[in-house]
Amino acid sequence: MVEQFIFIAMLAVGIGLFVGRIRKIRRNIFLGRPQTINDRKAERWKTMARVALGQSKMVVRPLAGFFHILIYVGFVLINIEVLEILLDGITGSHRIFAPFLGGFYVVAIGFFEVLALLVMLACIVFLVRRLAGIPARLSSNQVKGWAHTDAMLILGIELVLMSALLLMNAAEGAMPNASVAPFLVSGFICPWLSGLSEPTLHLIERTAWWFHAAGILAFLNYLPFSKHFHIALAFPNVWYSKLEPKGKFFNHEAVKKEVELMMNPAADPYAAPTEGAEPIKFGAKDVVDLSWKQLLDAYSCTECGRCSSECPAHQTGKLLSPRKIMMDTRDRLEEVGRNIDTHGVGHSDGKSLLGDFITEEELWACTTCNACTQACPVNIDPLSIIMDLRRELVLEQSKAPGSLTAMFNNVENNGAPWPFSPADRGNWRNGSTT
Repeated sequence: MVEQFIFIAMLAVGIGLFVGRIRKIRRNIFLGRPQTINDRKAERWKTMARVALGQSKMVVRPLAGFFHILIYVGFVLINIEVLEILLDGITGSHRIFAPFLGGFYVVAIGFFEVLALLVMLACIVFLVRRLAGIPARLSSNQVKGWAHTDAMLILGIELVLMSALLLMNAAEGAMPNASVAPFLVSGFICPWLSGLSEPTLHLIERTAWWFHAAGILAFLNYLPFSKHFHIALAFPNVWYSKLEPKGKFFNHEAVKKEVELMMNPAADPYAAPTEGAEPIKFGAKDVVDLSWKQLLDAYSCTECGRCSSECPAHQTGKLLSPRKIMMDTRDRLEEVGRNIDTHGVGHSDGKSLLGDFITEEELWACTTCNACTQACPVNIDPLSIIMDLRRELVLEQSKAPGSLTAMFNNVENNGAPWPFSPADRGNWRNGSTT
């Protein structure tokens, strides 16, 4: 009974802390501009099933994709055994599903143990890869420091949790009067424990059980502070992802309205704006100017670097890295959230995403080729953030590279990007260069 009380209290604290963190993340995401995304629902469900559940973009790189799927499938299915551990802790029972499943229970636990072993193998492979700096996208300066430590911690935690699970089963299987037969993987560990007394084996089993249960709750609360939160956000992020052709850009409603007024001879060009209306904002300077979907993208980023490894600007040594764009957006959003927690809504720290986190040089290096959005395994769209920050530079700050400024002037004056009047534009057909 005392153990039940301790477990329920630990479970309540763990879930309470997790829910509190999720509420803060949700609040941060909805600091962004409203955006309605509820069209083509059948297509969205299919996309989520293919990309998020089916991991279709991960297998583009077969070796990494294979080991990632091992961890992914193991993480999902082993949680069924975690459910039993939680129910045992709440009810004070032991292996609550065993009496109902009979012989199938041993088969199921054996299957979960094989998955645990495969997860451990995949974690070791990824640890070796990161320590060896292979591939280069996992050893660049962008993922050094905390980003590297975070990845190593997650892999280490998964190894320890899976080890505790196998040790728990092995200690129970080594007892003289074990309630269940030795399992498929932990059965190989039982002979190493066979010389221990039953009280010692029981102590090992209980210690491993409590360690695994507490570790799961600790892991649950660590995830929202880690890039591995994409485990939870991948599904909604893919569901809300852009379904239109990747090269399609949307008209700004305010600009569209101005053009319609210009083309309408009956419209009054000098009509005063609606009284009390907020000034129209073009583009984005800080995270609150982005849409909630763009901020969800930032929290969903896995920092895998596939976007940057496909980016032609990044490949040629330019400053732009789509991965950095997403990491900077998330870091800035977290900073804004902390300011709200400390000072309340409306406090300004004098900083912004554009300038303090992302530079103009990075933005203008982008070729808008959409290679980053195509490569992302969870359908993140870094280009949309880049374009909104560019709009801020051009439409709000009147800042653009000289070549673009010349092109803008030519379009305004000549109706085309070239410095020729409409009357002279066809002279090349007659052999004239004037």
